[in-house]
Amino acid sequence: MIEAVVFAQAGTSPAGRLLVDFLSLGSIYALLAMGFVIIFKATQVLNFAHGALAALGAFLVASFATVLQVPGRWMPGAPLWLRWTLSVLAALALATIIGMVLERIVIRPMLGEELFAVAIVTLGLDIIIRTITNDFIGTQARPLGDPFGTNVWAIEGFTLIPWTIIAQVATTIVLVALVALFFRSRLGIAMRATAFDQEAARAQGIDVGRVFSISWGIGAFLAGVAGIFLSLFPRRAAGVDQSTAFFAFAAFPAIILGGLDSVVGAVVGGFAVGLAQALATEFLTGISFLGVGFAGVVPYLLMLAVLLIRPYGLFGSEEIRRV
Repeated sequence: MIEAVVFAQAGTSPAGRLLVDFLSLGSIYALLAMGFVIIFKATQVLNFAHGALAALGAFLVASFATVLQVPGRWMPGAPLWLRWTLSVLAALALATIIGMVLERIVIRPMLGEELFAVAIVTLGLDIIIRTITNDFIGTQARPLGDPFGTNVWAIEGFTLIPWTIIAQVATTIVLVALVALFFRSRLGIAMRATAFDQEAARAQGIDVGRVFSISWGIGAFLAGVAGIFLSLFPRRAAGVDQSTAFFAFAAFPAIILGGLDSVVGAVVGGFAVGLAQALATEFLTGISFLGVGFAGVVPYLLMLAVLLIRPYGLFGSEEIRRV
């Protein structure tokens, strides 16, 4: 995946632009989808506040890096990359805590209620978080103060975009970590048991509230990571703005396509949707009768095509009910 970037002449040929678009979009969609799936897989809750959490994570990085200038006077001579890394870690830690607090205050009291009612509550959370975050962001984009900016690396005539490569590495690490969590740890077993039957999980001594809290913390962490990559070059060099939260809704086709309860499906769906949108952007832009912004519709068309064949997604678990 990373080698593909090395051999692409990004920005100098249609193939290069297509590859960079595919990898950058695909990794962001995959990270968003994995964060969404981790919450659904553990709690059976559709978290419509995921986009707002992504924008919040990016905004926290901008605040820590450019406003608070972490670590400030404690490390005045530290290199930019180290100071920015500390800002990112602080922002993601805070985003994780916020996710866990939201679950404890808003979601936990809804235990046992209809899932539709809980989903509506998350939609309200989305509006609240997005409104507050947008008020702080203002009308201008907030730069994240990252060390690479819009710089690229030229190696033997080929162009490398640092954040595209880092996003691929991050996506791979997250995928491996989540698969290990679900299938190689006691916490993963508790998450799967809780999602299957909360009452039975309680009867077996599983702390359902703790499972909910951890899953929301992980989901908020991954949303923050996706929001950061979304606010960096080559996606948006200007930084986080008021439209960042809406981008996460474009990840829903990836989530549905891969399967609501599959981490691997989230990654496959993310890159499939990223490829479809990149192809549409490269080859369908400029066709007048399709209108402006048709590339944004293509992921939903792909989702509908897959659902007509596999209603539970490519990797989703088929639920059989007796009537």
